[in-house]
Amino acid sequence: APAPPPTRHHFSDPAEVEALRGNLLAWYDRCKRDLPWRALAATEPDADRRGYAVWVSEIMLQQTQVATVIDYYNRWMQKWPTLQALAQASLEEVNELWAGLGYYSRGKRLQEAARKVVSELGGHMPRTAEALQKLLPGVGRYTAGAIASISYGQATGVVDGNVIRVLCRLRCIGADSSSLAVIDRLWDMANALVDRSRPGDFNQALMELGATVCVPKAPLCGECPVKQHCQARCRKLFGKPIPVPDVEDCGVGDCPLCPPATEPWDSSLGVTNFPRKAAKKQPRAMRTATCVLERRGCRGGPEYLIVQRPSSGLLAGLWEFPSLPLAQDLQEKKEREVLADHLQAWMGQPVAAKGLQFIGEVIHIFSHIHQTYVVYSLPLEGNVTLDPASPSRWVTEEEFHASAVSTAMKKVL
Repeated sequence: APAPPPTRHHFSDPAEVEALRGNLLAWYDRCKRDLPWRALAATEPDADRRGYAVWVSEIMLQQTQVATVIDYYNRWMQKWPTLQALAQASLEEVNELWAGLGYYSRGKRLQEAARKVVSELGGHMPRTAEALQKLLPGVGRYTAGAIASISYGQATGVVDGNVIRVLCRLRCIGADSSSLAVIDRLWDMANALVDRSRPGDFNQALMELGATVCVPKAPLCGECPVKQHCQARCRKLFGKPIPVPDVEDCGVGDCPLCPPATEPWDSSLGVTNFPRKAAKKQPRAMRTATCVLERRGCRGGPEYLIVQRPSSGLLAGLWEFPSLPLAQDLQEKKEREVLADHLQAWMGQPVAAKGLQFIGEVIHIFSHIHQTYVVYSLPLEGNVTLDPASPSRWVTEEEFHASAVSTAMKKVL
């Protein structure tokens, strides 16, 4: 077998770059998934609508699977087909449609930015990645690059989780891929690789490759359109690179982009040696007492009291059953007492702790919180006067599911 080429952490051969671009774009043209935002971006003649369509998709796709986003995206674009329509919507409407997507602040910032475009920018989207990131709240470096390249043809790269994985494998980058030094190098690489004539398609192709072929645990290397450019695959096939220093090689022994000496190449892992990530921080544990207050409605069916969360912080502005964070290791008797006191503040009348019926516990995992909801029930007779200073309302089960409530609260019900 021929000796493998030396490992390099960058693309230095213009001919190789052109070949990689051509192979990747040809594969994308044949194999790309049919997604609604791609269709809009390809057919919408109005530049602002095109930018808005891509923007919505990119915000929704952050931390969310494509299969989940499609239905949300279609409903969103049907309800608010333009920036102007979104700017006129209420936050309550936005939260209701966003419910279940998670990271609710994304939808809130999207609407805030739409209002800014309408009120301060004459209704026109910024056209460059630099301007998008600078002028629109909630638009970071990746989202700005995606909008600018896909909607406006700016030759700028993008780096998201899929791109990180592809580039780290292409060039055997084994340092912590979340470190600033590695991220900066990957952005440099993405900007150098992007096809100047089809930047949007190239960026989508790179992301599509990571999402469908160069996947985290069982990559389909045999189907990869750029496998001949992949140093990780080459290393898997031929073993360690030849130990001959080259002017373009990484530094010997102390390269900041190679795998650390304490975690060397594992031949059993092959290409999945890359990328390397820092140990994930464990989510903190939280306990919350939640009470489902129930009364008989005017039509005879049950109604439930929901209250609105503060306008900032976790699940900002969403509706929930009256809830109270608990100290860890609190005894059940004390839990009932503190919850009864909390409910009394809402209702303006004494609540007997012994009247609270323990239902069970619901566990919900947020990205950074392992949340346990300790669920109680309290049936009510007659009218209850609620605190007018705090947003609250009674809803039927159907109205509850149509409201801006979190997935966790749906589990509680």
